[in-house]
Parts: sequence; C-alpha cells; structure tokens
Amino acid sequence: MQLKDKYVIVYGAAGAVGSAVARAFSRAGATVFLTGRNLAGVQAVATGIGGKAEAAVVDALDEQSIEAHLKSVIDRVGRVDVSFNAVGIRNTTLQGVALSNLDIEQFSLPIATYTRSYFLTSRVAARQMIRQKSGVIMTVTSTPSRIGIPLMGGVGPAMSAVESLTRGLSAELAPHGIRVIGLRPHGMPESDTIKEVFGLHANAWGISREQFEELIAGRTHTRRLSSLTEMADMAVFAASDQASGLTGTIFNLSLGSLDD
Repeated sequence: MQLKDKYVIVYGAAGAVGSAVARAFSRAGATVFLTGRNLAGVQAVATGIGGKAEAAVVDALDEQSIEAHLKSVIDRVGRVDVSFNAVGIRNTTLQGVALSNLDIEQFSLPIATYTRSYFLTSRVAARQMIRQKSGVIMTVTSTPSRIGIPLMGGVGPAMSAVESLTRGLSAELAPHGIRVIGLRPHGMPESDTIKEVFGLHANAWGISREQFEELIAGRTHTRRLSSLTEMADMAVFAASDQASGLTGTIFNLSLGSLDD
C-alpha cells in the first residue's frame, strides 16, 4: 500500500475533490484526518471511509484553528506526513461575468481566499515538517492558471498565485526534506462545483451546460474531461515515497489541453 502508516490532513474534505482524495488516501493505507467548516459533511465522509478516518471542524482561513487542529494530531500520532488542501468557494457570482463588468470585491474574493488558505495551511504544516525533516504539502489548482479563458473573473489569477506559491514553498522547504506538489485537474464534471461553474458559463454563452461541457472536452486530446478518480489516484502517487524525485512542480491533468 503506497501510503501505509502515513498520517494525512485533508482540508475541505467534505467537497468533491477533498472527499475523493481522502478516500483514495485511505485505500492506499493512510490514516486521514478530515477537516472542514461543517462537521456533518466531513463526518459523513469519515463514516464512509471507516476506522482510519477522523472528522473535525477547522476553518482553513483561520490560523489559530489550523494550528490547534494540527497540534491535536501531533499530540496523538507524533507527526503529519501529508497536508492536502482542497478548499473551495461558491462561484455563483465569481464567474460568468466579463472582467469589465465585474465588481472589484468579486474579482478579489477568490484571490484573497485561495492564497490565504493555501499559505496558512502550508505554513503551519511546514513548521512541523521542518522539525520532522520530512513531509509532503499538496495544492490543487485548475487550467485557468495557465491559459486565458473568458469570464473567469479572479479565479485565473488566484490559481496562478497558488501555483507560484507551490513553487516558492518547494524552493524553501526541499532542503528540509519536504516536497511541495500541485495538482491541476481539468473539468471533473461529476463534481457539483464544476456543474455549477459550467452552468454559469453556459448561461453566459447562451448554450446548455451539456453543450459547454462538450466544448471544453473538445479541447483535450482525449475529447473528454479528467475525472475525480484520476485526480485522486494521482494525488496518492504524488504523496507517496515513489514520487520522491518530484517537488516544485504541478501535475498537468488537462488531458492535453495544456502542453507542458
């Protein structure tokens, strides 16, 4: 098992990405500590996983909340091997509007939210992992980090900032035995969040959500979008010792729509 005897914290564990990755980590042998703002949602994921999963309320935008939870994990098991952040925010008013018409607060919200959460969870994890001289910190972005897509608002700049943070963290933490890896999936239409986003863009273009999904899928080499399972399986590999040669990089899961 790739993650046998590993201890993992997942932020945003009740969401589609966080829950899929948490389940994959558990199947790979890890003990997973699942966090989110809503205990009921996180607990449902933990219950579905079983005995090696625990749920807790953590605000991934609040440093004290993050630190208190990490301390409780360290007090119990002695270390954290992987910190995986999958936080997300509702996109209802963030996308589907031209930049020239977008309110400054709505433009700034994803930039402020994602950069704050990733910085705080990474910094808190890094301080513990430096003491351990080991660990993996993982981020999640999306293809607008690399290409211009209409009506994305501040999401594209936010994703670019998170990828830059990923590389910067790796440059500083690699000498301490810590790897920092990003995942950049494309689509994952089974996610309710992606369905919502596709609907916003479809409405803006005057087409159906299914037509918009086909349009996006048509830009990939495979003529389909990546799945939650593919993304979660790659997360397991990236977190495992088999990926020890990888740090400071973003896993391109765009199925060819981006050329790296």
